[in-house]
Amino acid sequence: MERLGMDKAFAEHFAAKWIESWNAHDLVRILSHYEDDFEMSSPVIIQVVGEPSGILKGKAAVAAYWKKALKLIPDLQFELLSILAGVNSITLYYKGAHGCLVAEVFHFGPDQKVTKAFAHYAV
Repeated sequence: MERLGMDKAFAEHFAAKWIESWNAHDLVRILSHYEDDFEMSSPVIIQVVGEPSGILKGKAAVAAYWKKALKLIPDLQFELLSILAGVNSITLYYKGAHGCLVAEVFHFGPDQKVTKAFAHYAV
């Protein structure tokens, strides 16, 4: 049966580059994966920047959040566990800060940049 959905090579390339960017703490490289007006949803947004909706929109707002988060966790490293492919989306399952399990869903636009991202953490 033919596999439909996200291209495997793209998914693997995106995952590798995304993890490398985060592990290098390189905010410019991290943001290069996203459209300028992308939307980010995460319960950590509530904790770190006090946004009660847990949603930020646009690179400037998300960059400020990620910059603050990287300062709070200077030894942050991600360990990729699995890549799940959907239709125009990828879910990366990884170990995040302090070994916490994270599933992050990325929706892509036609230029293969992230338009929306949704982070989920093990409870």
